Amino acid sequence: MTTSAPEPDCLFCLIVAGEVPSTIVARTENVVAFEDINPSAPMHVLVVPTTHHGDVSQLAAAAPDVLAELVGVAEQVAGERADGQFRLIFNSGPHAGQTVFHVHAHVLGGTQLGALVG
Repeated sequence: MTTSAPEPDCLFCLIVAGEVPSTIVARTENVVAFEDINPSAPMHVLVVPTTHHGDVSQLAAAAPDVLAELVGVAEQVAGERADGQFRLIFNSGPHAGQTVFHVHAHVLGGTQLGALVG
């Protein structure tokens, strides 16, 4: 789903609005970055747009400039916390591991990350 209004039951919309506590590490007009509550690496930050979009494809179609800003914020956070070395992951759909259906990038770093199949 792509909307500009917050979804009342969306965890990330609630975090963006400040209604659910989180550790914010960066914020712009269009993007919020916060620490993952269940980190998979020493640095594990989630970066989300302030508007609700279900997945990365929907965000790319609706607001490519916001997607570019999201990637820029991810790079900024990694530069501050992981010497600029990071892995950026978008899960799109439940079979890919997406559990919150508000697009979010996982920014992982701070250690040697294992190789992925590819």
